Amino acid sequence: MNKIADHDAQLYVRVLENIDRAVIALNHEGQITLYNPAAQAYTGISEKQAIGKPFQDLFLGQKNLLYLVSTALEEGRSISDHEDLMLKRPNTPPLPVSVSVSPIYTDAGKPEGAVLIIRNLSRVRDLEKAVRRADRLSILGTLAAGLAHEIKNPLSGIKGATQLLAMELSEQSPLREYTDVMIREVERVNGIIEELMDLARPRPPQWSPVNLSKVLGDIVLFQKEAHRGEKIEFQLELDPSIPPLRGDENLLTRLFLNLIKNAAEAIEKQGQITISTKVAQDYHLTKPGNRPVPMIVIEIRDNGKGIAPETLEQIFTPFYTTKNKGSGLGLATCQKIVSEHDGLLKVESTLGEGTLFAVSLPLLTDKPGLFPGK
Repeated sequence: MNKIADHDAQLYVRVLENIDRAVIALNHEGQITLYNPAAQAYTGISEKQAIGKPFQDLFLGQKNLLYLVSTALEEGRSISDHEDLMLKRPNTPPLPVSVSVSPIYTDAGKPEGAVLIIRNLSRVRDLEKAVRRADRLSILGTLAAGLAHEIKNPLSGIKGATQLLAMELSEQSPLREYTDVMIREVERVNGIIEELMDLARPRPPQWSPVNLSKVLGDIVLFQKEAHRGEKIEFQLELDPSIPPLRGDENLLTRLFLNLIKNAAEAIEKQGQITISTKVAQDYHLTKPGNRPVPMIVIEIRDNGKGIAPETLEQIFTPFYTTKNKGSGLGLATCQKIVSEHDGLLKVESTLGEGTLFAVSLPLLTDKPGLFPGK
């Protein structure tokens, strides 16, 4: 019987150590008696700092959280908040969470304390943003399909007529300057239409094993050459243990080239761009009927001018741009490519300090039995 009890106790401990929810238990006086690893990761407070401390002291100033705990302890009822609770943490940004608090009773039915279950909602928020962006791209695709044909035909006529006009003019004619501008602008508009059509009706991805380290290394090599003479330092921090993942190499190259070029353009005089890869520790891709797949996170970080909060909400909107030159379709295209790879694209920025773009891609491979394929 003792062996069974020991086994059950060990099982409970393993569950608490591996669950992706923060679990915090309090006695009837509000002192913390249990603090699992997820709780330490979410709050930035170690188990040693937490055990035996009054909950209200450790989370001083967090009114909503303290209200949930006091209600469960004083009224003996379960209570939760799944919407607007932000968990404040030392030296790091607040974390969006959902919290449920339930009273704990002894076998005799006497109140013994309470238990908090805290869920990290940051990934849910990222998914919600990705869905909103995908909806915008879907609307754009419907619009583009109708407009592209109507616009491209007149453009071809304008370009042809202008070229014929240019042939009638002598090399010294001052009017040649105008025909050159007309042809150049027609080609620019035609390029925008082509980008728009790529968003609306992209070619099917050509799946193959993609070595991310090689792709990123090649891009950085060419970007160093493109910015020779500028005081921009490119730093690669790539995990060599990451195997080739299944993807479209041309599309992924386009994705990372766009993000790295944007980072370089955000640096006005001198600065640093850091490109890193790592295996995500806190989340996986899960599809019905398949095992969870690890996610690879590729981060492009610059210490450039940063993006204002009001601008940050708009940067994935097609045709929105803060550049003097540019179609405003680059980041919309990046979002499309990431979505086609079942990934996530996230951006964080502080004005005057820099910007971080994080691309999360599932580590799908062609090796049988290792991970489910596409």
